[in-house]
Amino acid sequence: MQPLALLVLRFVLGAIMIAHGYGKVFGGMQRFVHMVSGLGIPGWMAYLAAAAEFGGGILLVLGLITRIAAAAVLIDMLVAIAKVHFKNGLVGQGGYEFPLAVAGIALSLIFFGAGPIALDHIRGGRGT
Repeated sequence: MQPLALLVLRFVLGAIMIAHGYGKVFGGMQRFVHMVSGLGIPGWMAYLAAAAEFGGGILLVLGLITRIAAAAVLIDMLVAIAKVHFKNGLVGQGGYEFPLAVAGIALSLIFFGAGPIALDHIRGGRGT
């Protein structure tokens, strides 16, 4: 059951991150850079966040360099919690419950890897 559970975690997290990154990468990047800059974070880091979300999501779905992709997502979510959501409390409008759940899934994938149903496994187990 664990291989299937890891596949489900990767697919769910990957799909969520692709959806979150898609709008930034394809059309909303300048607005996102402006928002990130307004938080006191250098604007160029918005590109890293978008890459972590969209690119990391694709890598998670494929099960390719899973631990690295999950680490990028984890960092992205921790920054989002610290800079955007924490002030709104755990639950409610703009709360940090969602990025916290995403961070927890990412951390689980860092601990356990992609599992055997992944490109990491096919390419010799590196990153799993």
